[in-house]
Amino acid sequence: MARKPNYPFERMERERQKAAKLAEKARAKAEQRERARAESGGAPPAEPDDHDADRD
Repeated sequence: MARKPNYPFERMERERQKAAKLAEKARAKAEQRERARAESGGAPPAEPDDHDADRD
């Protein structure tokens, strides 16, 4: 006897797996950027100053 398909669950699982794969690729790319920045001796990007905090 064939099983009854559960399309919404199967779709959620595919989307979850795709999101996990994309997150892993983004993490690897960020690590590669940091490694390249460290090897080249470049300083990390400076944080932008918040000039609006001084205004009332």
